[in-house]
Amino acid sequence: MSSGQIETIINKGADVSQNRSLKVLLAGPRGFCAGVDRAIRIVEEAIRCYGAPVYVRHEIVHNRTVVEALEAQGAIFVEELDEVPADGHVVFSAHGVPKTVPAEAERRKLLYVDATCPLVSKVHREAERHYAGGGPESRHILMIGHAGHPEVVGTMGQLPPGAMTLINDDKEARTVQPADPTRLAFITQTTLSVDDTAEIVDILRSRFPLIEGPKREDICYATTNRQAAVKAIASQCDLVIVIGSPNSSNSQRLREVAERSGASRALLVPKLEALDWSVLEGVNTVGMTAGASAPEALVQEILTEIAKRYTLVIEERIVKEENVTFRLPTPLG
Repeated sequence: MSSGQIETIINKGADVSQNRSLKVLLAGPRGFCAGVDRAIRIVEEAIRCYGAPVYVRHEIVHNRTVVEALEAQGAIFVEELDEVPADGHVVFSAHGVPKTVPAEAERRKLLYVDATCPLVSKVHREAERHYAGGGPESRHILMIGHAGHPEVVGTMGQLPPGAMTLINDDKEARTVQPADPTRLAFITQTTLSVDDTAEIVDILRSRFPLIEGPKREDICYATTNRQAAVKAIASQCDLVIVIGSPNSSNSQRLREVAERSGASRALLVPKLEALDWSVLEGVNTVGMTAGASAPEALVQEILTEIAKRYTLVIEERIVKEENVTFRLPTPLG
């Protein structure tokens, strides 16, 4: 957020001379990552190229504000392909899908565009490499992730049933009993807690010294950077507000990281209307960030409303600059 934008927000306040002062520490980076930005542009370009409606399997990203904005442009969100008519155009979400999904789309001759984040696709390719077609070089894969999350469902669906075992937490890492401990590999969901995942990886490496994995966990750059930014401000905050949807894994992890890193309290707020103003009573310093699927407009909207009630002193703390971009897939790129 530029200094001009911050000044505009402050000036939009009411008679701030009569309001109590409140310091706001803005974590940076925050909000949209390159994969989310790409996925949204894919839906918008698909609508432009093919005309409305364009069907999207699953929420393109986990944020209702984004979903509703795309619906207004002509997107129709569905859970499964059987909800898409025979002549429909369909986009697969940024979280990735099992191989059965594009196979079914091809069987039905549906024209589809895959908006899977390239960093998630990278994990898919790693899984295929370790599996090696199920031949003599194949390794059983331990996937670190959360059961039921669309990214986990999509990644585990890249290989035949039984080729992967899901590890949800450190307890499962300590108790998993693979058939051949000498032929193992691990991969991870991209939106996990950096610290929790490092602990699980350490347990697996200790139990299975021959396990193979990436040089670093597959947690994406955006998740890592946003968690680092929250860590940098949390201990100075009476309250940290994380803007993001409850079903957003990376947003939930930001809230957890804030609490673990010294914030007196951390809350997940999906949008302005969900903010309980009583939480700011007695707060002198509030931290603010946004999950990788939350638009910056939500940050500015909430700050603008806070500025009507308090005299704001806004300080942005940026721990890392981001300049990652991903190309659109053909036929849209």
